[in-house]
Amino acid sequence: MKKKYLILTGVAPVILLIDQFSKYYIDSHFLPHRPVAILNNFFQINYIRNIGAAFGLFSNLSSELRGPLFISISILAILMILSFFIKLEDRQRLLSFSFSLILGGALGNFIDRIRLGYVIDFLDIHWYDYYHWPAFNIADTAITVGVILLLLEIITGYKEERDSGSDQISSHSDEDPQGLSEG
Repeated sequence: MKKKYLILTGVAPVILLIDQFSKYYIDSHFLPHRPVAILNNFFQINYIRNIGAAFGLFSNLSSELRGPLFISISILAILMILSFFIKLEDRQRLLSFSFSLILGGALGNFIDRIRLGYVIDFLDIHWYDYYHWPAFNIADTAITVGVILLLLEIITGYKEERDSGSDQISSHSDEDPQGLSEG
């Protein structure tokens, strides 16, 4: 089996299991909108039933439109992730890991939407009463880390490609451009 598929089958299911178990635990042990402080004035567990997209966007859409729209977008995203993953070369391990994180997270939130009609968010970061980041979950974290790694790979890969391209140009500059030398 190719290494990229070992990465996929090792990472995505682990993310999915941790995400779903954590949401099950929150759903069965916490009440919605009743925060429990973990680190005062910084981090709390706050069970939120997010009917919207990321950060609660589009939560004001009617449920008849919102449900099918978000499920369709999720299916499309999962298919796109898989199509990008399939095209990866086996040596592209960081990209394989990135897409595996993203896929595991996308599947976790997709399962919530199918099963519950909303996504369970519960990780709540804030700075006293001055700054408050929207609640999120393990799936969101995996997606975010995967996208950051993907962007880093794109940026460093582009830089390496650009640098190696200039090396190729300079290494060929010593050659006879017209092929007239004997050798």
